[in-house]
Amino acid sequence: MSILPGATLGMLGGGQLGRMFTIAARTMGYNVVVLDPNTRSPAGELATTHICADYSDPAALAQIAKNCDVITTEFENVPASTLASLAETKPVRPGTKAISIAQDRIQEKKFLKDNGFYTAPFAVINALDDLKNSISTIGTPAILKVSRLGYDGKGQFAINTESDIEKAWQALEGEACVLEQRVPLDIEVSVVLARGTEGEVSSYPVSENIHAGGILDVSIVPARIDQAIKNKIINMAKDIAIALDYVGLMAVEFFISDGKILVNEIAPRPHNSGHYTLDACITNQFEQQVRAVCGLALGDTRLLTPVVMINMLGDIWHNGNAPQWQKLLKHPNVKLHLYGKPEARPGRKMGHFNVLSENINDALKLAEELKQQLSKV
Repeated sequence: MSILPGATLGMLGGGQLGRMFTIAARTMGYNVVVLDPNTRSPAGELATTHICADYSDPAALAQIAKNCDVITTEFENVPASTLASLAETKPVRPGTKAISIAQDRIQEKKFLKDNGFYTAPFAVINALDDLKNSISTIGTPAILKVSRLGYDGKGQFAINTESDIEKAWQALEGEACVLEQRVPLDIEVSVVLARGTEGEVSSYPVSENIHAGGILDVSIVPARIDQAIKNKIINMAKDIAIALDYVGLMAVEFFISDGKILVNEIAPRPHNSGHYTLDACITNQFEQQVRAVCGLALGDTRLLTPVVMINMLGDIWHNGNAPQWQKLLKHPNVKLHLYGKPEARPGRKMGHFNVLSENINDALKLAEELKQQLSKV
């Protein structure tokens, strides 16, 4: 049964992804209850109700379960026990199984391997001896990643030679980890897709992604790869969603290495590389998230125009001063999106802008020029 406008949607997480979901939901006529411990969370400030509490707070969970018709998340690190508790009384989409797999790199890698999806060579690391023994098979260069709670390059340590082994283990405080071979990269790409309550799947165009310091820097859509490769990537992402019995919006990141398609990560939520959809697609990823979790028909994902998305981090807020937005806004084909965060810090995602153009090279040229201008003091 579809959950229609006028109903109340629960959002676990109050960051920028929750904020943009809230905007989409309220525009469509839904009420939104946000659960987030931050008193000034970007999503909480726009929600119908902000429950300011920890994700495992019993009273808060009782309140959101009582008042919401369906519950979803904006990030994968909500405790699985929280999701399981809420699912006893209300639909939680995506479900506990999918979130549990995506929030733990060890489970995620095993799931992908067991279901026939190729990844970079990896090993599960639970002790220093595991790491020492695995280097001989994985080889160097490699990267050690904590199994849980790592994101945007955090919780990772590069191992370039065997002399880095003990430093890496100590740096990650001896937590359970995944050791991955650092494969040669032709290109990094991702695809955002939605799977509805009846099993229907709709995907967005493949995004070509460039990272800096472990954080997404630039997304280029359409990706500059062959259509046959794009089709394979989209079909692989759909197969992953089906294998997870997924309901909601998700993204899958891929490496293309020596022409081979490798799955990097699953994100059970909207994705930074999908922000281009806000201006360049018939249905943006946040409206699509609302549609999927509410059991509505999935929206049209067609790309209306080529687009380049530039991530804006707190590094360009010099001495606490906001960038000179007029440099962006004087261009009629540039769309600015700010996330409502009260404090800019280096590495913190503060917003993004999209550059639209019929010619992808023109869009990329202007996007890079504007990025450089905003970085200057």
